[in-house]
Amino acid sequence: MRSKTALILLSIGLLVTLSASPFVTAQANEETTPALMTRIMMMPPDAEVTGMHIDTNGNFFVNAMHPDEDRYKATIGVINGVDWNNLAETVPELDASSSEDDIWHGIRTSHGAYQVILQSGDALSEGGVAGGIYAADDGNQLLVSKKPDYNAFVPLNDDGTHGYLYTAWEDRPAGISQVEIEWDSASSEWDVLTSKMLDLSSINGGWVLCFGSMSPWGSPLFSEELYFDDTEHWNDDSFRYHSDQTKLENYLGHYPNPYDYGYIVELENATTAEPDLVRHLAMGRFSHENAAVMPDQRTVYLTDDGYDTVLFKFVADTAGDLGSGTLYAAKLSQDSTRDSAIAGFDVEWMEMASSSNAEIQTWIDDYDGITTDDYVAGQNAYISDEEINDWAEWRLNEDLNKDGTIGSAVDNRVAFLESRKAAAALGASDEWNKMEGVAFNENAPESLYLAMSRIESAMSDGQGDIDVTQNSCGIVYRMTMGEGWSVNRIDPAISGGPYTSSAQYKCDVNNLAGPDNLLVLDDGRVLIGEDTYNHESNMVWLWGEKSVSMKGNETITVNAVNVASTPTDTNASWAYTYQAEVDQLHTGTTYTAFISVKQFGDEALKGFWLWNGIENNGEQHEDSFSLQIGCYLINASLYESEDLNADAKNATLLFSSTSEFVVGNGACLDGVYDDGVVDSQEDSDVRTGENTPGFGTIISLIAVLGAVCVVSRHKRF
Repeated sequence: MRSKTALILLSIGLLVTLSASPFVTAQANEETTPALMTRIMMMPPDAEVTGMHIDTNGNFFVNAMHPDEDRYKATIGVINGVDWNNLAETVPELDASSSEDDIWHGIRTSHGAYQVILQSGDALSEGGVAGGIYAADDGNQLLVSKKPDYNAFVPLNDDGTHGYLYTAWEDRPAGISQVEIEWDSASSEWDVLTSKMLDLSSINGGWVLCFGSMSPWGSPLFSEELYFDDTEHWNDDSFRYHSDQTKLENYLGHYPNPYDYGYIVELENATTAEPDLVRHLAMGRFSHENAAVMPDQRTVYLTDDGYDTVLFKFVADTAGDLGSGTLYAAKLSQDSTRDSAIAGFDVEWMEMASSSNAEIQTWIDDYDGITTDDYVAGQNAYISDEEINDWAEWRLNEDLNKDGTIGSAVDNRVAFLESRKAAAALGASDEWNKMEGVAFNENAPESLYLAMSRIESAMSDGQGDIDVTQNSCGIVYRMTMGEGWSVNRIDPAISGGPYTSSAQYKCDVNNLAGPDNLLVLDDGRVLIGEDTYNHESNMVWLWGEKSVSMKGNETITVNAVNVASTPTDTNASWAYTYQAEVDQLHTGTTYTAFISVKQFGDEALKGFWLWNGIENNGEQHEDSFSLQIGCYLINASLYESEDLNADAKNATLLFSSTSEFVVGNGACLDGVYDDGVVDSQEDSDVRTGENTPGFGTIISLIAVLGAVCVVSRHKRF
């Protein structure tokens, strides 16, 4: 953004326009309301809904993960024929009784036509097969994954009809496929041009790459679900999960370091055939489901999939660079009710630590070379719970374990390498259960949405920060923000169920169960993909009301124009002050206002003020001016600062309000000043008040020793 000086220079250009034109008006949009819940898609038996992604042209990519292997293959595909960025008010609903035989591959959709792009085991043009995981050391095929998850389409041309489709394969070790596709307008389908599995050896392979997101700068962000809370058992060959480490050892050719896995992985240079992979260690190590980057390109919300988990926030040091910053954990205060359908939470963010990828990598390197030969029962070759407690005591300067001493730490490695345990040690809320997708759309910026697959276990155990009634069908929460893209409130938006324990499929087929993948559409509605055994087939739901973003409902008004001092010579200039106020601002946006004064019948400006750096609802601006007696208009106009800086001439006027006021002891009628005596029957408060009345209906021939102000407020359509 340009400097304040640049804004002032831009305002000079606007002076000419303002002085030569009548005061402009802004107009309002209308809202419409569709059905709240519509079933739009069903998967084959046993298949999970994964990979939900909508590109800039409204193409909806969505996958069927691990279906019934005897009948179907894991599938990557897209719904054609519908612009999901411009969805109709009402969409067709898929009948719950529809059969998987309706479409040969078992994927049914009520809207548009599903096209298969790639299936598990398909031969790839560059060698190997789809989902094939190949050893980093010798290239041998270790497994063929049946778990395609997050899709990210990266366009290679301006109109988005040609690009790379990247797909995460959720295994241990994980994979990423790159499929070059191009739209064929003749067939109304996508053609596959090239295909391959990427080489992940540069980051020592991936671990359970699941859901993900696109950054505002166009880089896919993949998420590693760690699913390994007990790091001390990583090199214990008798531990129940040890086979996963063995697979990774076979992939690498050496025993893996646990601290190499469990992060957000950014795919940089995504428009090239050989993109770069970067693990963002500074965003913490836990079971990442996905990351939602806010429009400031610094604030990121991070979900933690598992049991007894934590909601995290990361704030980058530099916009567009996730390589260094500060990690935070959420501390919740629950409403008085236990009813999970209505119980919400106030959110406080606890700062954990600040660091960078480079610094954290040096800490990770300390644990290289540890193998199963180093395991000793009852001991820990990695970060211990005692070290975590000592670090937390050091951070808080408090004796947490009541042993009479406050522990210490030489660095902040605990915060980034054992993030969930570190957050809990600081006092963050670590009771979330199966936290899944977090979703945001800058075109509908009022809320983020957070999926909780099941409400049980620590969330409903009668203790702790979270204590709500059980809902085994899950809940989707709405998160709202205060200043600076900081979430301050979490409330339930959609409750699944009802749940019938005696039924084969325990959650009502006509409502949500096991919410997992989430997408927020441009119109504010939410797509929800399921991962549950409580429905016979997992579904995709469209939920919510089609709404107009709050962005565009901003207001600016002049609250008062007041006499500051009355001259002894009535022909001299009178001193006045004004107060302007803004409301309904869009969180995270900076605004600029112009306030100007004209005399009735004269287009020349009598006063002009720049109000810059507006960010918060309720902000007020006051200034003073001197004018000769007469009838005047004061106008306040509101713009987005970034829009104004980019092109002042064509910047969009968000809101404008114009008020009349009089300078002097007289009154104005139809813009003509009259210093005659006011009718003595008028209200004495009006006749003698020193402050300008609030803007409202025109009151004829009033105001002595004050100013008459009438507001004419206009919103854009």
